[in-house]
Amino acid sequence: MSTKTYEGVVRDGKVRLPESVRLPESATVYVVVPNFDVQRTVHVGSPRLASSEDVRDFRKRVTQGERRWAGPSLA
Repeated sequence: MSTKTYEGVVRDGKVRLPESVRLPESATVYVVVPNFDVQRTVHVGSPRLASSEDVRDFRKRVTQGERRWAGPSLA
């Protein structure tokens, strides 16, 4: 397997190579980032319903007025 090295920059989250570089579609590339410390991030996804029937547990009634939530009932 032969390799070729190009220098590029990241802009808007995408690696940009010089305009003269033409790579074939679906080419496998390897990105080596010098002098870079990995910053760990956490992604918390939106919860998903196990089944569409569970949606009834999340239905709420909207009423007018200035009722304030008093916290959970501990009864």
